[in-house]
Amino acid sequence: MKFIDLFAGLGGFHQALERLGHECVFASELNGDLADLYERNFGIRPHGDIREAHELVPAHDILCAGFPCQPFSKAGDQLGFDCPQWGDLFDYVIKIIQRHSPRYLIIENVPNIIRHDGGNTWKRVRQRLRDLGYDIDSALMSPHMFGVPQLRQRAIIVGARDGLGDFEWPKATHEADEVDIRSILDERPSDAKPLPPAFVTYLKTWQLLLDALPSDSELPSFPLWAMEFGATYPARTGTPIGLGLTEMRAYSGSFGRSLEGVAEEDILDALPPYARDGNAYFPEWKIQFIEQNRQFYHRHKAVIDPWLPSIQGFAPSFQKLEWNWKNGPRDLNQSIIQFRASGIRAKRPTAAPSLVALTTSQVPVIPWEGRYMTMRECARLQSMGKLEHLPDTQTAAFKALGNAVNVDVIGSVAAALLSETEPTVGSLKLPLPKRPAQLQAAVA
Repeated sequence: MKFIDLFAGLGGFHQALERLGHECVFASELNGDLADLYERNFGIRPHGDIREAHELVPAHDILCAGFPCQPFSKAGDQLGFDCPQWGDLFDYVIKIIQRHSPRYLIIENVPNIIRHDGGNTWKRVRQRLRDLGYDIDSALMSPHMFGVPQLRQRAIIVGARDGLGDFEWPKATHEADEVDIRSILDERPSDAKPLPPAFVTYLKTWQLLLDALPSDSELPSFPLWAMEFGATYPARTGTPIGLGLTEMRAYSGSFGRSLEGVAEEDILDALPPYARDGNAYFPEWKIQFIEQNRQFYHRHKAVIDPWLPSIQGFAPSFQKLEWNWKNGPRDLNQSIIQFRASGIRAKRPTAAPSLVALTTSQVPVIPWEGRYMTMRECARLQSMGKLEHLPDTQTAAFKALGNAVNVDVIGSVAAALLSETEPTVGSLKLPLPKRPAQLQAAVA
């Protein structure tokens, strides 16, 4: 069958559909560098802005689209269809469907599109597609479900003009703890960016605290905020700004430093950045984190106090540690690390953190080799490891990979949607059971 690849990026839809024997007859991609790569990889020159190129779309059987997710992402402003830059792009997808009535639709976006605006956005999308005569279904799926070591849930929407009939979502072949990130890693690749010395120091310093804590005391699931250790400024009764900065002189700020005698114009700087909230009250989640950290400090004051001066010169982001490996060995060098604005995140090495439109500073770190993951390794997390050409720079590559659709996820769904026989994705046979109950519940 013939398919079109809208908002094509690195061509995840193209790779998945071509692997199943289908032919791409049109692609669109606004980014000129990605369009160049697409042409080099697939021999098709994508058209640019779909707003200008939508009338050039030829007849086709399958419409594939991963329209920009920024308007619906929890990480953005969540303006949805009101987003001035991207909000109207779904309208052009609708125009193409109206004109050509393709037999099948496969659309991918962030999970929050299902929940955005209290579910009204998803209801609007579903109804507009149904009004065009399509039977519509959706599910939340992640690469780890098919053996790819990445936890990255995405909303997949399928549609069929003649009805979905006996279509069934492909069954997961793996649980999250059954994948291993080492399956996609190269051993000490020569092109890997080494971890800068300062970042090595961050990890060594936090490791000293982990080593000093009592072995029979479970590491907390909430993020550790070192600036909160010893702090006493009010949290539940109001923010420092809401209560009045002059009132803060009776308390202690970051790292337990007394605010007595501090000039009013300097009080904010003596508080943790997250406590400089201009609202009258903190949100409940922040109050809980502050209180939990203070309780943790009081339980372990004897080991924290000697350690605390060693971290005070770090950038605020790296004065925070998120330990996401429940019951795992207390060894940062055995975990997967991500340096984020919210703190240093340590996860179990079964799967990589979700690839987003990453900056190079957020690329997952392989601490046992003292390096960042390479572009090629991150490409494998999107099932694009054999893609011949990737962007020339790390920054461009990680951004493109973060925006890409996972080839194995799309391939498994497309195989189930487009074939009445047991489908094969690459060398992986995918049974077609009844829709998993957990997916049904997730999108109900």
